[in-house]
Amino acid sequence: MTEQTIAIEIYGASVMCASCVNAPSSKDTYEWLQAAIDRKYPEQPYQITYIDIENPIEDERRNQWAERVKDDEFFYPLVLINNEIIGEGYIQLKPVFKELEKLGFEPMDK
Repeated sequence: MTEQTIAIEIYGASVMCASCVNAPSSKDTYEWLQAAIDRKYPEQPYQITYIDIENPIEDERRNQWAERVKDDEFFYPLVLINNEIIGEGYIQLKPVFKELEKLGFEPMDK
């Protein structure tokens, strides 16, 4: 098990991404990811944060990411783990889990 806390950030908006037809909303993706991670990696430390790109963001690094999403550089939801892009638009679990395991997470079903 990893000793460091993993930082997961989901950047999104309440309005659906125009290119993400039939995909869950950004907030739904945040809740879904959190539930999936908790099931597969119970009791392993991580911090997950939803950042609404439509609201003011005080943290400069997060604000820069949000601006890049708003400037259409990325689809949303945009998922970062430890400041690395893991997925955008339609998010899938496999790349998220792969990155978490690379960082030391151990799945419960192992």
